[in-house]
Amino acid sequence: MDSEQLRQVKEFKDFAQATMEARQRKLASPTSSHVSLGRPLRAVVFLVVWLLCAGLGAALGAVFGGGIGAGVVMPVAIVVGTIPALWVSRVFRVAAQWERAVILRLGRFHGIKGPGVLFVFPVMDHAFFVDTRLLTLDIPHQQVITRDNVPVAVDGAIFFMVKDSERAVVTVQDYRYAISQYAQASLRDVIGSMTLDELLSERDQIQARIAQAVEERSVAWGIHVDSIRLLDINMPEDLKRMMSRQASAEREKRATITKAEGDKEAAINLAAAASTMARSPGAMQLRTLQSLDGLGSSPSNTVVLAVPTNVLELVQGLAERVRRDDPTPPPTS
Repeated sequence: MDSEQLRQVKEFKDFAQATMEARQRKLASPTSSHVSLGRPLRAVVFLVVWLLCAGLGAALGAVFGGGIGAGVVMPVAIVVGTIPALWVSRVFRVAAQWERAVILRLGRFHGIKGPGVLFVFPVMDHAFFVDTRLLTLDIPHQQVITRDNVPVAVDGAIFFMVKDSERAVVTVQDYRYAISQYAQASLRDVIGSMTLDELLSERDQIQARIAQAVEERSVAWGIHVDSIRLLDINMPEDLKRMMSRQASAEREKRATITKAEGDKEAAINLAAAASTMARSPGAMQLRTLQSLDGLGSSPSNTVVLAVPTNVLELVQGLAERVRRDDPTPPPTS
């Protein structure tokens, strides 16, 4: 690989690293999901109030100055009427069905309103809209060293919902950012206390432990953690190859043991079958005929039986009779 290719590989790695860091900052940064549903209503209110102010100015000018007065006062009323129209239109806010508005009046907590049309008075009130649906945050890749000193990269997702809107706004600066950071820290703490084998085999227990740790802290923030799921576990490539070889050796070991056990059971069954045939004089002949029947099913097979089974039985009987008549053992060299 020449220097130009090395430079391109390095640039690609730097770009991938920068992309990952930007993604992590984006996912972990505070976000707002308020849906502005009150703009059409505020536009209508503004138009109505503005027309009323202009009409009232024209009426007053006509009363006190006639037609000339109405012509002079009406432009002024149109310009001046924009201010109260804007103020009145800002009073009306709309919260969606899943939203709650935390109202601060002159800096102090005033109440929780919503869903529907809200009355938020400008200058005096300030509204924080809180989403009470089930929310999802990504836990970006976390570099963790397990208890047996194996580096792994783990990412996941946290599912939670806001149960107390007041505490979620007043107690913590940004509950999304806070729970994301706390989930990342809890993930590193829990996985760092476990070995690699436990991490790979006890995934459900790890997720439950992380969710419990985050839940214990987030209750004070008015947040309920539904669950935490581990999405991916990355390990070094050399460790993956070693684990693959270990798994292959383990499967080969199980296959060898299974084959040996099968051979053992087959030998036991064959010995039992031979013993049964030895006790039954006609069993071997029936077995031979059964084998011949199986071989003769195809017209291409030709079977030649050189010695019938009854002749073999006769020879065997004569040999036994000879042994009984001549009990002298054969000479040994």
